[in-house]
Amino acid sequence: MAKGGLGDMMKQFQKMQAKMEEMQAKLEQTQVEGTSGGGMVKVIANGKQDILEIKIDPEVVNPDDVEMLQDLIVAAVNQARQKAAELQASQMQELTGGLNIPGLNLPF
Repeated sequence: MAKGGLGDMMKQFQKMQAKMEEMQAKLEQTQVEGTSGGGMVKVIANGKQDILEIKIDPEVVNPDDVEMLQDLIVAAVNQARQKAAELQASQMQELTGGLNIPGLNLPF
């Protein structure tokens, strides 16, 4: 590979790295919501799949049926994380221009 080619490739890599950092910051600020029980349990996560908040409607809190509440929380968390994962994949596809680069994993 010619020197110019390597230099150009390094510049491209640096641009991509800067865009990746920008994307990570954007994902950290973006929020997604997962719900269950008809919206009685809501989970807010950021685009990096960090759970930020859980809201539980008092009507769903039944001391005699704690398992149902636990199931609703798990379902809402899983939905929020799935939405965050889809957001990550979409952002990564934008960053790479849809290229299929083997071994390129999300950095989070």
